[in-house]
Amino acid sequence: MWRKKNQRFRKVSGFLVPADEPRTRGSHPAELKEPVYRLGIGLARLVMKLQGVRAVAQGAEHIPADGAAVIAVNHTGYMDFIFAGIPAHLRGRRLVRFMTKKEIFSAPFPVGWVMRAMKHVPVDREAGRDALEAAVEHCAAGHLVGIFPEGTISRSFELKEFKTGAARIAQRSEVPLIPLIVWGSQRFWTKDLPKNLGRKRLPLWVRAGAPISTEGSPEDVTARLRERMTVMLEEVRRDYDAQFGPFDGNEPWIPASLGGTAPNQERADLLDRAEKERRQAKKARKAEQAQAKAAKKMKEN
Repeated sequence: MWRKKNQRFRKVSGFLVPADEPRTRGSHPAELKEPVYRLGIGLARLVMKLQGVRAVAQGAEHIPADGAAVIAVNHTGYMDFIFAGIPAHLRGRRLVRFMTKKEIFSAPFPVGWVMRAMKHVPVDREAGRDALEAAVEHCAAGHLVGIFPEGTISRSFELKEFKTGAARIAQRSEVPLIPLIVWGSQRFWTKDLPKNLGRKRLPLWVRAGAPISTEGSPEDVTARLRERMTVMLEEVRRDYDAQFGPFDGNEPWIPASLGGTAPNQERADLLDRAEKERRQAKKARKAEQAQAKAAKKMKEN
């Protein structure tokens, strides 16, 4: 069954690429000289091979072979930042600098050190202006910047409301704004579901689209981006089901709107709010503990 369906694909660097897509070759000289990022890619590819991941990648021709762009990615799982880099890798082995929460950058060695060495962009959820400025600087340096407009993983596996950061960065930098969809990532590792990181031979689909217009206000561009990504997500899910299905329909990684048992959007929003409250409470406790420790130290001195 798989072999018959697979006839319309060719294999490129270990990934399945539609046979009728343009071939993308070459390499980016400057980005080839980043050993830490290159090592990270090598390890990620090895892990995917060991897991038996069947990854379909489309739209690499939409990624610039040289120069900057902002790549907007939907967010369904913790491994999205790995999977979303596949089209760029196929487009001359380019690198993507992802915007991610700043806490990861202060994680113990080697995690925080690796994130800085890869030149990813730390984001403070309470004050994102510095991250926006850093992303603009990356674009000025000719880098690809990856951003998750939803801000956090979607528990419903549908698109959440978008923040305007992607539009603002692309407009200020005058670079292409490229929509990208990852589907199947939630089957590997996501919120509230068990991890599936062994050799499960799970399928994955990644599709980059043509750049959208950045004319108009950031809000207009963001609405246009979300509309395009909604259509792309529907197309990718349909192709995923046709290629790798059929599925039972009650799987926890399938959206409720498609008959799955994932939380509907209302339930997902409630879970998100509860998580945010827990995170804020934890942050407040840490601040109180630090303040008490400092006061105690001053008293002892």
